Amino acid sequence: MRSRILVLAAAALFFAPGLAAQQSDRLTLDDYLEWESVSGPTLSPDGRQIIYTRRWTDKLNDSRESSLHIMNVDGSRPRKLLDGGSPQWSPDGTRIAFVAAGEPRGSQIHVRYMDAEGATTQITHLTSSPSSIQWSPDGRWIAFMMNTPAEPGGWSPEGQVGKYRPRGADWTEAPRIVDALDYRQDGVGFTSDDVRQIFVVPADGGSARQITYGEWSAGSPNWTPDGRTIVFSSGPRIEEAEYAWRESEIYAVDVVTNQITQLTTRPGRDSSPAVSPDGRRIAYVGNDYGDYTYAESELYVMNLDGTGSRVLADIDRSPGGLVWARDGSGVYFTASDRGTRNLHFAPMNGQPRQLTEGQHMLSVSDISADGTAVGTLTSPNEPGDIVAFNVRRPTQIAELTDVNGDVLFGKKLGEVEEVWYPSVDDYQIQGWIVKPPDFDPSRKYPLMLSIHGGPHGMYNVGFNFGYQEHAANDYVILYTNPRGSSGYGSEFGNSIKNAYPGKDFDDLMAGVDLVVERGYIDTDNMFVYGCSGGGVLTAWTVGHTDRFAAASSNCPVINWLSFVGTTDGAGWYRNFEKYPWEDPTEHLERSPLMYVGNVTTPTMLMTGEMDLRTPISQTEEFYQALKVLKVPTAMVRFNDQWHGTTSRPSNFIRTQLYLRDWFMTHARGALRPVADR
Repeated sequence: MRSRILVLAAAALFFAPGLAAQQSDRLTLDDYLEWESVSGPTLSPDGRQIIYTRRWTDKLNDSRESSLHIMNVDGSRPRKLLDGGSPQWSPDGTRIAFVAAGEPRGSQIHVRYMDAEGATTQITHLTSSPSSIQWSPDGRWIAFMMNTPAEPGGWSPEGQVGKYRPRGADWTEAPRIVDALDYRQDGVGFTSDDVRQIFVVPADGGSARQITYGEWSAGSPNWTPDGRTIVFSSGPRIEEAEYAWRESEIYAVDVVTNQITQLTTRPGRDSSPAVSPDGRRIAYVGNDYGDYTYAESELYVMNLDGTGSRVLADIDRSPGGLVWARDGSGVYFTASDRGTRNLHFAPMNGQPRQLTEGQHMLSVSDISADGTAVGTLTSPNEPGDIVAFNVRRPTQIAELTDVNGDVLFGKKLGEVEEVWYPSVDDYQIQGWIVKPPDFDPSRKYPLMLSIHGGPHGMYNVGFNFGYQEHAANDYVILYTNPRGSSGYGSEFGNSIKNAYPGKDFDDLMAGVDLVVERGYIDTDNMFVYGCSGGGVLTAWTVGHTDRFAAASSNCPVINWLSFVGTTDGAGWYRNFEKYPWEDPTEHLERSPLMYVGNVTTPTMLMTGEMDLRTPISQTEEFYQALKVLKVPTAMVRFNDQWHGTTSRPSNFIRTQLYLRDWFMTHARGALRPVADR
């Protein structure tokens, strides 16, 4: 890997909230506005060039924008092509298709010719945004996905209302009638009116043609080499499919006749199909249906007609990013494991093997015929960049970009230390400690415990700007993967079945104990926060201990009784042994609201006004209870924000600042400079 110009922790400065952020050699929120990211590198068919997406912050419009960049396969001659995202090379390498703003409005599909002239043409005029664009093997068509209006049906007496409306009357708009089980989705809004379908459009422009129909949304398209068929995953195409829980199947649709054939039939989840280069097989991931909270997936392969299905790799870690070897000898995939992600290979005959090693998060998006792999890589002190390596020499990973090298020039970053520690039931828990730049173990620092969501999420070793910026303000950050986290196998992930929150709280507290034993934590000023599942555990924590000086329970679930019927999906009903109307005991025992009488910790709540995953009514329940009990609290309602608090650049900055200000306001004793203690 290329070396970066970084100066890591060496000498010690004292702690003064707000002061450290003004030092020129530390990361600041000004730096965040200059931060960039890269994604989706794809090799040209001749293997000589890489096209990728580069994202940057539009400070004036409070948004993140993207543009297409290109460079040689060795990283030389990097340059911007145009604005847009999701680029895909045509099979012959003469064109790229991409998504960018167009007419009449919104996102449209465009094609750019990769010759000296570089002519660009908008080839669609859609009323809804396209996604998952894929060229046909002959380069004549482009498949994509798009939301379409659901087929009309259901009950509505609105037609009878018109006869009572006087001519020229200005009446209230008709009510929305909802009759679907899952009728809205966070980040989207009401979805009962839309179904995601697959379309094809001529690559030189024309009318888009819909090839999947019905009330079932389709997954990303994957062409067969002869261009006659598209393979995709979908929920089961059956009556009352909305009641099928943890069920999905793989289908094939004839591009000419629109005839759909079901390829998998077993109860469970089958998804992410990838057709082999010779068109004879399909690789996919899936798992059997079971009464579990969490299960890792396995890698399967079957014949193109759905026969002969067999497990190709079962490593108790979920495969992702499937890429066939160009000779059809096997399938490359990435898998997350204990906070890292690396590349694996599953041969058609033989045992799967891990190819890359390292404490990093590696995503591979393309592999050429000669074995050149391109993707992105991030590690504790390295933001994500484009990398390349040959799968025959996987230890030699070359970094091709350094998009934040200018921002990090001369900056001191906090050291990230991996820790393992024992918890109850003989569990071993993994976590990481981020120390301030110029860390001095003989001094005392305030601690932030950060809790991930999911609850089956996984904290990892990737660069985290938020943690580093907190550390630059002289906080020690602890983040861990308590039981229930992904990346540790099905048994570990499923260990919180009907027991969340619960012993995962013990795992978190054991991690705090570990750091406190190191002797450099100001135990009077320890703080805790998290969003979503982390917000649940934060609310649970303040109801079970008073060891923290202040807390921020963000986008939380507070009352399972009210949550299961108001979140954006009915599946949460199935995460309890009984329905709440049969026996509410479990819902109550697992609800932080039931322990609010124990709370003395000043607790802030931050949630998006538009949140449909953990609706803001959950936040309101805890806020109201804390106010009644006269526990110091504040409810921060983020505007223009779905689930989470950081989707807009300004909201990320607010999240960082509001957290620290709340913690400083409620510190036990002034957070004086550590040198004065």
